[in-house]
Amino acid sequence: MEAAPQRFPYRCLPLNIANQNGWVLTNPVGFRVYWYGGALTSDLEVRFDGPSDSAITSHFGSGVLTFSLPWVFRTPPGINLWVKGPANHIKDGIQPLEGVVETDWAMSTFTMNWKATRANEWISFAAGEPMCMIVPIPRGLTESLIPRIVPMKADPELHEQYREWERSRSGFLAGLKSLDQATVERGWQKDYFQGRTAAGDRFASHQTRLAVREFTSADCVSAPAKPTPTTE
Repeated sequence: MEAAPQRFPYRCLPLNIANQNGWVLTNPVGFRVYWYGGALTSDLEVRFDGPSDSAITSHFGSGVLTFSLPWVFRTPPGINLWVKGPANHIKDGIQPLEGVVETDWAMSTFTMNWKATRANEWISFAAGEPMCMIVPIPRGLTESLIPRIVPMKADPELHEQYREWERSRSGFLAGLKSLDQATVERGWQKDYFQGRTAAGDRFASHQTRLAVREFTSADCVSAPAKPTPTTE
C-alpha cells in the first residue's frame, strides 16, 4: 500500500478497515522454504537464517508450511476466531489457509498454515513479517441471515439513491477522462470514505478507523483493592 502510486490503496476505506479488523501475529524468525512438488512432509524444506524454531515445520505434507501457535485463546461465549492470512498481505508462491476455531470452549492450541503454490523455488519469510490474523466472529451469525435477491426498484428510495450515486460517479469518471481541472484537483470521490450519500446525507455509525485494543500480559492487569484469599 505504501509503495503504490500516490498511496492510492489508502483511499479504499473497506480495504483499510479490513486491515485493522483483528490482530496480526508475526513470524518470530527469518527462514526460507522450498517445495519439491511432492506430498510427503520431506518434500517441503525449511532453512532458517539463524537458530531453528521447532514451531515452524512441514507437518502435514502436500507443500503445507505449519506455524504452531504457542497460545490458548479464550473468547466470550458464542464468539469464534477466524484464523486467516494477514488481510491484503500478498505473498508470491505461497497461500495462507484459513480456519474458524471455537475459542470460547476449546482448551487446545491451533496452527496457522500456508500452502506452497509454486514448486522448485525458494520463498522467504522475514523475522517480524505478518504470518497470521485472528478475527473474532459471532458463531451462528451467517446461518441466522436469510439471503434474498429482489429487484432494486422494490425499494424506491434505495433505487433513487443508487441512481443518484451512479450519475455522480459517471460524471466524475468522465471528468477525469477529459482532464477537467476541478475533477483532477479533487482526485477522488470521498463520499463513502466520509460516510455520506450522493445527496449529502451522513450515516451516524460510519467508521473510518477501528480502535482495536492491544494484548496485555497478566502482570499488566490492575490488582484488586484487597487481597483475595485462595485455596489449593
